Amino acid sequence: MTLGTTTQAYGEPSYWDNRYTQDPGPFDWYQKYPALSPLLHLYVPLHNRVLVIGCGNAAISEDMANDGFEDIVNIDISSVVIEAMQTKYQDIPALKYIQMDVRDMSGFESGSFDAVLDKGTLDSIMCGHNSQDNASKMLEEVGRVLKDNGVYILITYGAPAYRLPTLKKLSLWTIKLHVVEKPMADGNSEQIKWELTNPVSLDESGSSVETALGRTPEVHFIYVCTKDESLQSSSSKQEIEF
Repeated sequence: MTLGTTTQAYGEPSYWDNRYTQDPGPFDWYQKYPALSPLLHLYVPLHNRVLVIGCGNAAISEDMANDGFEDIVNIDISSVVIEAMQTKYQDIPALKYIQMDVRDMSGFESGSFDAVLDKGTLDSIMCGHNSQDNASKMLEEVGRVLKDNGVYILITYGAPAYRLPTLKKLSLWTIKLHVVEKPMADGNSEQIKWELTNPVSLDESGSSVETALGRTPEVHFIYVCTKDESLQSSSSKQEIEF
């Protein structure tokens, strides 16, 4: 992959167009499908309509389709990569590719999807300019396009101390935390193993994760956020009362 740039560029569309032009080969951020499959099957039935945001040229959607998922819509801000993926997968009905900015998904009606999968997209946005504002816009849109009780599955390097405040700010969902070992983890004896499908205890501050996994676990964090409209109604009611 072409690196030689600051992570702040990850928030800019022009960076991704250039990157996919220079590096057209498939690349999966953080984790590949086999490592995530047990968790996806736990929360997402095969017949569910799934939205993959910031899909890039990752192979995970193809792997999901091959594993029986029936309806996978993929979006990315880069027209370069979307055109390439539309051509590549034109004969696979389960896969659809659309050029779209995750901060403005007005092309989708509210409550259009059972699940939204995010493998590094929120992380990229939080590397860019106006990161907090753009992250809020993105999460508001994710919440809008999800059905009630739908799940937003966020795979990230961001520990709870850094991601929970952003996720909880909108009062959209209940949150469970799972972890998966990083592919490059050395597997030394001090590394605490954790079963992917077993949620990690999560308190308000996220400090319980350090107790369970240690101070610097070699893991990616997976936040499973289940949309709960009653939380949003409760939050709105409190604002009115104040």
